[in-house]
Amino acid sequence: MQVPQDGEDFAGQPWYHGPLSRQKAEALLQQDGDFLVRASKSRGGHPVISCRWRGSVLHFEVFRVALRPRPGRPTALFQLEDERFPSLPALVRSYVTGQRTLSQATGAVASRPVTRQGPIRRSFSEDTLPDGPAWTEPLRARKRSDSQPAGLEHMGQPTEDHPGSGASTMPASALPRTGSDSVLLKVPVPLGSIADSLRASDGQLHAKAPTKPPRTSSLMLPDASGCPPTYCELVPRVPRVQGTPAGHSCPEPEAPWWEAEEEDGCFARPQAEVSFCPPDNPFCLLGSQNRPLETEVLHTLHGLFLEHHPGSTALHLLLVDCQATGLLGVTKAQRGAMGVASGLELLTLPHGHRLRLELLERLETLALAGALAVLGCAGPLEERAAALRGLVELALALRPGAAGDLPGLAAVMGALLMPQVSRLERTWRQLRRSHTEAALAFEQELKPLMRALDEGAGPCDPGEVALPHVAPAVRLLEGEELPGPLDESCERLLRTLHRARLLARDAPRFREAAARRLRGFRPHPELREALTTGFLRRLLWGSQGAGAPWATRLEKFQRVLTVLSQRLEPDH
Repeated sequence: MQVPQDGEDFAGQPWYHGPLSRQKAEALLQQDGDFLVRASKSRGGHPVISCRWRGSVLHFEVFRVALRPRPGRPTALFQLEDERFPSLPALVRSYVTGQRTLSQATGAVASRPVTRQGPIRRSFSEDTLPDGPAWTEPLRARKRSDSQPAGLEHMGQPTEDHPGSGASTMPASALPRTGSDSVLLKVPVPLGSIADSLRASDGQLHAKAPTKPPRTSSLMLPDASGCPPTYCELVPRVPRVQGTPAGHSCPEPEAPWWEAEEEDGCFARPQAEVSFCPPDNPFCLLGSQNRPLETEVLHTLHGLFLEHHPGSTALHLLLVDCQATGLLGVTKAQRGAMGVASGLELLTLPHGHRLRLELLERLETLALAGALAVLGCAGPLEERAAALRGLVELALALRPGAAGDLPGLAAVMGALLMPQVSRLERTWRQLRRSHTEAALAFEQELKPLMRALDEGAGPCDPGEVALPHVAPAVRLLEGEELPGPLDESCERLLRTLHRARLLARDAPRFREAAARRLRGFRPHPELREALTTGFLRRLLWGSQGAGAPWATRLEKFQRVLTVLSQRLEPDH
């Protein structure tokens, strides 16, 4: 079915279904590639693209940036990730006809529109959206200073309600208003809205940046196993306003801690070393006492990872790595104790010794677990080759430009390059025979990339990287000597130190990049738990062995992997 190319009033498009609940939209999408556009009541009437992909339905909110009206120029721009379009039909037409992915993280492609049956209950154009307050042409926002950009208004900024007027009956506590007026409620502005509005400006330049939006403290992740599957909209939720009356139903739950904005702060004298690894509380998949490598738990984890495609697993790993590094979810008490705002700054300081040790242990533990995923396959040769392919696909999903989790990428590559895995000649030969693309990507893309990252010369731009590669700087600061000739090691030393300074300086930009990738993401509780350092420590060494010194545990498990490798492919 061809996507219509005429008519900018998207209420007239056959793929637009108007006000439609998430449940009804999911029922209409039967096959991979089926999609429709609906007005989400819980998102204030914003258009949402619902698409079935790989057996599950994903929902992508379309971000609308309102522009100041000018002759010959659209009044608004529509976008999913980076590129903006003058109308919603133009956006849909570009993504469908070009078979473009709706998001890099999910890889979902919309290919077959699901047409509506009958007229829309309430039609609307791009300038008025249903299921929300009555949207009108936004008034020019009150200027806070002479440097405020003059050509932009954000979509959804309501006008002030006056007594006796026939305006919307939405409670005042739910109005996301900003400004300097003392009567305006201080509700958090979504992360990235200021940057998005500046990118959509009409070319006017100002000497000063706009006023920073109000900040909110970090929110804890709600532990709700009944949460819906991954929601892939690219605009953050507005957190629940404090003081909401009891019994008042809010359309969306509170934003998780990785979507909450960081509070403004200044330097404070550090009080103590800080750990971002949560305590070893009881795990869902492990009992209070467990033996190393319990078979039932390993089978459960195997099925759990098979249920999630590499893009979803990469986002889970990014979420856990950001917490372990202290990039997201840092509490006010932790910031006060460490004297800086981010773990990327802390790991470069003398009192970041504990964090550096935790990051090194996490890197090695993840690599050991990845190697076990291959060496633990005692079945047919093809099973081990499929495990190698899964690790390669996960590494591709973690690389810069995708999830951008470089510590996670380093751990997966550490598993693939571990001597016990790299010596499996028959397994690698089977990988090249059965999964040629994965084998080529590993040799031609992933290995050179990892070599450059270890040498301090790989990509580190916060635009394509969400969490940078910190292992070289951490090892150097912990006193490890650099390999190679003296002249090369000196150059590598200078590059590593320079990169460490850049990481600390750009910590706020990395935080924004990570929050942007995780925006709207709802993790699977068990998979998220399985990727934490504490869980992996208990899984690999048992409840008793987990308390042994790290060097002892590492040496012991390396011997276990060596035995497994020899059993799979004995030396001739």
